[in-house]
Parts: sequence; C-alpha cells; structure tokens
Amino acid sequence: MSTPASAQPARFAGLELLASSVLLVDPSDRVCYANPAAENLLDASLKSLSRQTLGALFSNGEELAALCAQARAHQYADLRQDLALERPGREILHVHSIASALGDGEVLIELRENVQQLKLDREERFLDQSQANKELIRNLAHEIKNPLGGIRGAAQLLELELPPLHLGELKEYTQVIIKEADRLQTLVDRLLAPHRKPHIVGDVNIHEVCERVRSLVLAEFPNGLSIRRDYDASIPEFRGDKEQLIQAVLNIVHNAAQALAKRIAAGDAEIVLRTRVARQVTLAKVRYGLALDLHIIDNGPGIAPEIRDRIFYPLVSGRDGGSGLGLTLAQTFVQQHLGMIECESRPGLTDFRILLPLP
Repeated sequence: MSTPASAQPARFAGLELLASSVLLVDPSDRVCYANPAAENLLDASLKSLSRQTLGALFSNGEELAALCAQARAHQYADLRQDLALERPGREILHVHSIASALGDGEVLIELRENVQQLKLDREERFLDQSQANKELIRNLAHEIKNPLGGIRGAAQLLELELPPLHLGELKEYTQVIIKEADRLQTLVDRLLAPHRKPHIVGDVNIHEVCERVRSLVLAEFPNGLSIRRDYDASIPEFRGDKEQLIQAVLNIVHNAAQALAKRIAAGDAEIVLRTRVARQVTLAKVRYGLALDLHIIDNGPGIAPEIRDRIFYPLVSGRDGGSGLGLTLAQTFVQQHLGMIECESRPGLTDFRILLPLP
C-alpha cells in the first residue's frame, strides 16, 4: 500500500532539498509525492499532482508508465531513458528520466531537464531560420537594387531637363529622390555585404580583435564608459577572417555602448570582454573538442522581452533610428567561421556569447 501524500514530506525529507525533480508513484501510477523541484518543473502543486496519473500529466505518459512497469517487473537498481514528455497546451519537456523500484509497487522517478537537447533543438531552428533569412535578404536586395538604379537615373535626367526659371524650387524635389535612392542603395549594400566580400583567411588572435574593437568604441565614447578586459592568455590563434570578426565584435560592443546611454551619462557604464576556452562544444550539429568562448557583457537595461527572440533577424532593432542589421551581420560573419552567437539578457546584465571552433 502506498503512503498517503500528507505523510511523504517526513518520509522523503531529504528529497525536498534536491535540485532535480522527483516524483513518487503508487502501483497504479498515481502520483503520491512530488518534491518542490518537480512542482516547479511541472508548474503544479503537490495537491493537484497527487490526484493524477502519469497518463493524465503527460499526453504521452505511457512512455513513463512503461519505464515504471519495467522497473517494477525486473527490480533493477534503476532504469534510465531520455524522454520528450508532451503537455497539453505547453512546450514539450525534454528530460533524462531515472526510475527506481522501491517495493510494494512504488516507483521513484527522477526527472532532469535535458538542457543539451533543448539547446540543440533551438540551434537547429535558428540555423534553419537564419538560412531562410539569408535567401530572403539576397533575393529582396537584388529586387530592390535593379529598379533603384533606374529611379535615381531618371531623377538625375529630370533635373537636367528642368526649366531654368523654376530650377531652384524644383531641384529640391529631384534631390530628395536622389538622396533617398542613395540611402536605400546603402541599405541594400549592407544587406548584401556578407555575401559579396571574399572570405580572407589568416591567423587570428582573438585578443587583437578585442583590443581593436575596444579602442574604436572608447574613441567614440571617451567619458562615462569603462571596457574591462578579462582575457585567457592561453587561447591559441586560429584560422579566420580577422576583418569580419572585428566587424562582428564591433557591432555587438557598439550596440551595447548605445544601449548604455543613461549609464554613460551617470558615469557607471561598463562592458566586459571575457575570453575563455570551452570544451566539448556542439556547433551546427558538429562536435568540437575546443572552442573559443567570448562573452560581451554590459550592465545596461537589457533587451526588450518582445524582441529578445528576434534580435538576430534582419531589420529588427530595439533602438529608435537603428537599422536592425548590426546583429544580423555579426551572426552571419560568425556563422561563416562555423560558430554561432547566443544571448542572455535581463535588466542590468546582457551577455552576448560568441562560440568559435578552435584547432
């Protein structure tokens, strides 16, 4: 007979302190105990969980129930399996599950969120979206570029044909057309830049890249901004396009400096450039033994939640007057080096992480 839910806290007091989620189910697979971590993971209280079976908790709860049945039948020390647990109206829960038979038909289930699987799924979605964006940008830019040249040329010819009597007042309108055409041309050129410029490969020292970016940004923001170095001098040189990497890091650091406007005015703005070596990193489904782990951290207001998942999309900007191309170009340049950029942000701390494979 299973122990009543009310008696579980005394029986499993040690489980209350665990960071991993633990469920106890009775012989009928009804939940009779859940520790606080499980309540948090499943977003439900012990009171509501204790009235449900595994099948009711998850749309595909039969997979977890089968794991419990095997644990009961064979009395293994534990059974382990990676599962994707489906919850009605919520995101799929990727977990590493461990089922241990306790006797009397009870099974203790430990659920550990599979962060690596979530990361791989997110990267795969992002790469697919990034590729689609690249194709869209390339096609759209070419479609804009061709008629744009015609519009500018027609405006110039029209200006030459203006009657001298009204030249002064009408030239103003033709100049508006020419200047706006030039502005759009510049935008198109920026969209096409990553696909036009040749990839010039040479030996790259990431700290030379960081120092170049640091000097450029401090020249633009000489007062109120501190850019702190936190370098790992043991990071080896690697093959890459130095100018592209300078541009990628510069775009991120420059965005951070602009977001720090209020703190710069107050005199306490800070950006940290931190380099480390990461081991056993998966990038675009390829496993690398070593990778450069570059963090660009600022103490600004953070990225607005409504655009946080779209900041690498073209023409998405969190700043008035921003082109929305800086981060798109940075991600493109980093991807051309087989790496990727990640971002975590909250008020007071934004951390852009660049990962690049090392030899």
